[in-house]
Order: sequence, then structure tokens, then C-alpha cells
Amino acid sequence: MKCYATTLAIGFLFLLSFASTPATAQDKSPFIGRWDMIIQQEGKALPSWLEITKSGRSTLVGRFVYAFGSARPIAEVNVKNDVFSFAIPRQWEPGDKDMKFEGALTGTTLSGTMVYSDGKKYKWTATPAKVAVYNEAIVWAAPKALFNGTNLNGWSAMGDNQWVVKDGILTSPKSGSNLVSDEKFLNFKLHLEFKYPSGSNSGVYLRGRHEVQIEDNIGLEPSAILFGGIYGFLTPNEMMAKPAGEWQSYDITLNGNRVSIVANGKAIITDQIIPGITGGALDSNESEVGPLLIQGDHGPIEFRSIVITPELK
Repeated sequence: MKCYATTLAIGFLFLLSFASTPATAQDKSPFIGRWDMIIQQEGKALPSWLEITKSGRSTLVGRFVYAFGSARPIAEVNVKNDVFSFAIPRQWEPGDKDMKFEGALTGTTLSGTMVYSDGKKYKWTATPAKVAVYNEAIVWAAPKALFNGTNLNGWSAMGDNQWVVKDGILTSPKSGSNLVSDEKFLNFKLHLEFKYPSGSNSGVYLRGRHEVQIEDNIGLEPSAILFGGIYGFLTPNEMMAKPAGEWQSYDITLNGNRVSIVANGKAIITDQIIPGITGGALDSNESEVGPLLIQGDHGPIEFRSIVITPELK
């Protein structure tokens, strides 16, 4: 019995010493964190986003958002000689190759290269993500209509304009350009009333960076990429989409990087943190003011009310 107890004690001490093994280099990795990226691709500065976290004792994993599409998981971030690398399968990109990334840290800036899904190589840089500050004692100003029911005053199309106003309704009759508000905001409450035909797809980008999905998804299980989701990041607790052809509403509150969404009178996301920018963002400057962006490049959409209540300054 004594020998058995001694054996147990020795085993316990072994496990304890193993559990208290000093952290490895990757446990202290300077790459861990959220990063706002810019990819220099074909003469354009494409906003993107990267998150690197630790899984278990030392493995690094992450998430990546490209200039379009949703956040996608990174199975493992490899580190060798102060350089990290990872590869992810293509999502909506052309070609048939994985996207491959390599980068290193200089000061507080990451920089490196991306081999795109078509095999071409591009440079990128990234800085630590800075988010808008949450205001616990926020005071709201008076609400104001951003759509006047008559014309497109206060809005600009990002390309050839297909948007029209007819009988007091702001309409994109076909896929075309996105629409951006001339005015920019930080924290606000937003009321939208919209309608879409069967199978259509749109969205509204908060500060031009975080898409709330608008899509014909009635009857489907809730998802971060479907009706009411913060695209690729936050999943509604219930699918509240009405049938296509009916007027619907969102009431959205954005304070710092926390968002709440009421869809058709039901709270579906409550005070949740938006991790980063979503695909299609205008830029990756998360802490700054930004416009509203209404997606018009995926299908027909109509709006009859766009009312914003900004933070009182």
C-alpha cells in the first residue's frame, strides 16, 4: 500500500511539473491579436482583417477576412525564425490554388506577402486593430431621415448609378452600384424599412465596415451569413425574415464595437462585439467615423425609411 501511494505521489509531481512547463515562444508570440490589413493588389488598396490566437499550449490559429466574402478560419499559423505563414482554401476567389500568406513584425506593424488563388504575389501591411470606444453614458441626439423620399440627396453611388426614387421608395431595380451616405457617423441608432423580391440579397454596412446581411432567407436556420447576421461573425438567435415582397425592418444600435439588432420587432443580436471588418468594407480604420453603405451589387432592393439617431456631441 505504501509503495502504491508513493507511486501516485511521484506521478502527481510529474504531471504538476509538466503542467507548469515554461511557456514556449509561441505562447508569447507578438503575432497574437487582431490586425487591420491593407493588401496592395492590382493597383488597389484592399481592406482586409487578420486575427491570430493561441489554441492549447502553443499552437497558433486564426481568422482572416479578405476584401470580399466572410471570415474564414485559419487551421494553423506556423512560426519559424520570427516569420509566420499560413494557407487557407479559396472562398469566392478565382483560380484553383490556396491563398498563402507570410509575414513578419517590424515595430508594431506586420508586413509580408500574399500569394493569391491565381498564383500572383502581392504585398500587404497590417497594424493592431483599433476599435471605436464604447460609451457607457451615451446620450442620443434627435433622429433624422437620411432618405428624404424624393431624391438621392445625401447619397453617392459607387459607379454607374442604377438607384432611383419612385413614389417615395428608394429602389435598386437590378444589380449595380452600392450606395454610400455623404455623412459619416460613429455611434448611432439606425432604423431601416426594406423590401426585396424572391431570392434577392443586399446589406447595410455600419460605418461602411460591418455588414448587416439582408437576404431572402425565410425558413432557414439562423446563420452569420444570412438575414440579420453580422456577415461571417455574429449569428442571430432566431431567423426573423418575412416572406419576400413584404416590408421588413431593422433597428440597429452601434456603440463602440458593440451591436444590437432588432429584426421585425424581435431582438436577434444583443450587445455583441463585432470582431472586425467584414468583406466588402470601404476601409479597415475601425475606430473612425464612417458612412452607411447600402449594398446594391447583389440584387434588387427597396427602402422606404432610413432614419439615424446619432450620438449627441
